[in-house]
Amino acid sequence: MHYARFVLSALCAFVLLAAAPQARAQGPSVSLEAARAALETSSHLVFDIREADEHATGVAPGARLLPLSQLGKRLAELPAPNKQPFLIICNTQNRSARVVEQLRASGYTNASVVKGGMSLWAERGWTMVKPPAAKASPMRLDRTATAH
Repeated sequence: MHYARFVLSALCAFVLLAAAPQARAQGPSVSLEAARAALETSSHLVFDIREADEHATGVAPGARLLPLSQLGKRLAELPAPNKQPFLIICNTQNRSARVVEQLRASGYTNASVVKGGMSLWAERGWTMVKPPAAKASPMRLDRTATAH
């Protein structure tokens, strides 16, 4: 429990620091081609950490959408540290590089950055799909309404 709280705190701190201009972080990475192949063969999970408005421009087929602003709350969706390898992609690899750096500092040796990001994916003309529609909240019944 303490470990999960530590990782959550570290990621929240990261979100605050991500807005500050910094040099691009360096860390383990894979090529855009390798990420595309991973999606096509389902060999790795690929998490797109761009925000919802960026997802609306199109996403890589098979990528899991996990906006950076929600990462702290949805950390359990990532594979456990040191288990299944997974990839993090954003628009230009700035945010994803910082996230992977923070994840690795927290024990996630199985996380890697996708070089180039979705901007390069789009520039290459590779297939992009509409993101799945957000699940609508269930309708509530108005008990005060009367049937006629």
